[in-house]
Amino acid sequence: MADSSFDIVSKFDKQEIANAVNAAAKEIANRYDFKNVGARVELAGEVIKMEASTEERCKAVLDVVQTWLVKRGVSLKHLDVPEAGPRLSGKEYKLDAPLKEGISSENAKKITKIIRDEAPKTVKTQIQGDEVRVTSKSRDDLQLVQRLLKDADLEVALSYTNYR
Repeated sequence: MADSSFDIVSKFDKQEIANAVNAAAKEIANRYDFKNVGARVELAGEVIKMEASTEERCKAVLDVVQTWLVKRGVSLKHLDVPEAGPRLSGKEYKLDAPLKEGISSENAKKITKIIRDEAPKTVKTQIQGDEVRVTSKSRDDLQLVQRLLKDADLEVALSYTNYR
């Protein structure tokens, strides 16, 4: 019997993110607590740009965006929110949150270490750029690997593709 395998990737659906940002923009335009505070949100390429007249309102815009991302099934681990918070730019507070995609080599090494330490010995891993290929003779072992990674505390959102 041939080996079964799957790839571990960290990718997001650009359309779902666009839908979440558009829904958040509509909510911000209609909510009473965002009236006359210059609150705006937009998706500019791979960055979600938020603006408001006060730091608190800017953080509230971020909260609305995060709520809509979760509703649309997008992991918040794809959102790279600066720890410094909103920055003052003229009279507006601005917050740019870039979107993260791909598994860094550091995270790929953590993933392979978790699999090597906790999964059955028949499971093999191979780092391929920003993906990790997992191979085993048993599909049950592959499903065990997926459960292990789901419970692991990684700072990257994982999804699984090419399940064979």
